[in-house]
Amino acid sequence: MITFAVLTVSDRSAAGIRPDLSGPALIKGVETEGHRVNVVAVVPDEFDAIRNILTDWCDSDVYDVILTTGGTGFAPRDITPEATLAVVQRLAPGISEAIRAGSLTITPHAMLSRAIAGIRGRTLIINLPGSPKAALENLQIVMPVLEHAVSLLREKPDAESRHKARI
Repeated sequence: MITFAVLTVSDRSAAGIRPDLSGPALIKGVETEGHRVNVVAVVPDEFDAIRNILTDWCDSDVYDVILTTGGTGFAPRDITPEATLAVVQRLAPGISEAIRAGSLTITPHAMLSRAIAGIRGRTLIINLPGSPKAALENLQIVMPVLEHAVSLLREKPDAESRHKARI
């Protein structure tokens, strides 16, 4: 079982002006796959707020995967990728590339995503869009590789045995 954290980045949701719909949608998506979300938070589109919570969650070494939702587009206050870059120690470009490629089969707006994925310590951070529908679609794109990714990050003894030989 993978342990998740979900961070919604939204000025309006953080201020109580608009309900957070993406965070709960991701929780349901994660739980439907048989995994657990241990912590949820909503922060405004503020660099320090995003960076600080991501750093704290990663450094606690409690969560395998942190999903962020929101702040990945072109709007001037969309800074989730920049805050994430300030936190991660290694990028995971294949994940963000796969998300954009998969999303492009659904909408040309996928080209406007600036989302990234990366690793801090033994925690994987994945930026997802702020739309509940798009966040779930993107989660489904990466879900098939997350157990293996976590096994590698956590250095589980069977991690390498999950590679299958291809002839």
